Amino acid sequence: MLKVPEMKPVQRIQANLLAKAERRALTWMCARLPAWVTPDVLTALGLAGAVMIFAGYALSAIHPVWLWAVVGGFVVHWFGDSLDGSLARFRQIERPDFGYFIDHSTDGLANLLILAGLGLSPFVRLDIALFALAGYLLLSIHAFLAARVVGELRLSYLAAGPTELRLALIAVTLAMFAFGALPVTDTGLTAFDLIVGFVGVVMVILFVVQTLVTTRSLTLK
Repeated sequence: MLKVPEMKPVQRIQANLLAKAERRALTWMCARLPAWVTPDVLTALGLAGAVMIFAGYALSAIHPVWLWAVVGGFVVHWFGDSLDGSLARFRQIERPDFGYFIDHSTDGLANLLILAGLGLSPFVRLDIALFALAGYLLLSIHAFLAARVVGELRLSYLAAGPTELRLALIAVTLAMFAFGALPVTDTGLTAFDLIVGFVGVVMVILFVVQTLVTTRSLTLK
């Protein structure tokens, strides 16, 4: 019979560039949110932001003005996704198992919506967008496994976390609106294909490296 290892106390590791400034901003907002705004409401709001992003990217095939819906969707997604857990901790109403399960489940769905929407836009090929999604999900799998096995939940890599990725995607989206698809001569690709594909490759490499590092640390115990 398969023996499931006991869950260790989880230490959150968040070393992204904006972590401290973002934490101060989130604490400030938590203190000012009305009582009817609950962590569950914010989780749903974050998912609604991901739906906005999906729709904006997909509809940009009709007209690039829809890319502004993408920018707005990223703001809504950040607000809901970043504040739900922060508000629960601020009000001391945490539900650790429920929150962990729902938060990461909705994150997975949101990431699928964002990358699939990007792949349905005229700027990035669907296969390249889904490759980037695979890289992101591999890193997520590593983070969840490490939380279970070594008690560390890594929320950032190379000084970048979800907030930095959202800002990068906003910058890329604005470049799409300003410059169009930017085709790369004789390749059938756009400049945005290369950017998204490169990010996907980096995430896959990070997954492999982090897996080897964790494996080595476990063998030395």
